[in-house]
Amino acid sequence: MNIISLFSGAGGLDLGFEKAGFKTIWANEYDKEIWETFEKNFKDTILDRRSIVKIPSSDIPETLGLIGGPPCQSWSEAGKSRGIKDERGQLFFEFIRVLRDKKPLFFLAENVSGMLASKHSNALENIKNHFIDSGYNLSFKLLNAHDYKVPQDRKRIFFIGFRKDLNMTFKFPKGFSKKRFLKDVIDDLKDNVLSAKDKNYTNDNNCKIANHEYMTGGFSSMFMSRNRVRSWDEPSFTIQAGGRHAPLHPQAPKMELVEKDKRIFVKASEDLYRRLSIRECARIQTFPDTHKFYYTNLSAGYKMVGNAVPPDLSYYLAKKIIEDLSSIHFNN
Repeated sequence: MNIISLFSGAGGLDLGFEKAGFKTIWANEYDKEIWETFEKNFKDTILDRRSIVKIPSSDIPETLGLIGGPPCQSWSEAGKSRGIKDERGQLFFEFIRVLRDKKPLFFLAENVSGMLASKHSNALENIKNHFIDSGYNLSFKLLNAHDYKVPQDRKRIFFIGFRKDLNMTFKFPKGFSKKRFLKDVIDDLKDNVLSAKDKNYTNDNNCKIANHEYMTGGFSSMFMSRNRVRSWDEPSFTIQAGGRHAPLHPQAPKMELVEKDKRIFVKASEDLYRRLSIRECARIQTFPDTHKFYYTNLSAGYKMVGNAVPPDLSYYLAKKIIEDLSSIHFNN
């Protein structure tokens, strides 16, 4: 069950699909800060480092499936939300171009919930129609990763399609009633963390557990405008791509509101407030500890982890896809 991966990042989607029984034979990632991480964790996958805009479809192998998460900054609620008007937003059409040229049995594309904003409604409908016009039965849904055994509130939208000649439509699997929380995934890490070196450079091999180090430095007024601490028995806030916006460790008490849009650290407990480490963020994203992230400055590590699709969420979607494809094979 060979597949190809576009905008692969650190490989969160690929990990989930490989666990379900697929194999990524070819991947594309243009960000040079990610290359080493992807190549060392997916040694049997060919990584094409060129911009997808410059890769002709003839250079891409034939495949049963196409997966990827086109850059989401253009649609993000935290960004300028320019959507399809931004050249990064237009990369969605590169994904569709490859889909039309390779005609795999299925595709999966992931993006941020900001794409659902009313100002993007026309662009979103345009993208949906392009998928349908490409010859696929489209399924579309907003999912919260926490419903799929990911210890984090993380809402993302998914486009999943089967080729029309297969005569079936993907049905999203139901979420699980049993949830996972912070204590389930990072409790054992609380005593051996390292703070970053000067200017947030990595401790590298001095970390007892790979990537178990956290960014230092002040907190912006925007960061201090909201509580950034979730308790041990709660899911994490969304793991973001910026280290300075990483949630705070649950060892600290929740931040105290002193006036509108202004919070402070609880007095006499200030030393308990630190950002989650890159490894803690990776655990919350459901990356295994064997998946090491390679970087010089911690900001690149947080970016790779925060931009990824949680592998466990990816797995449950991939598992349903492979079950559907297997049923067709059996019936035929």
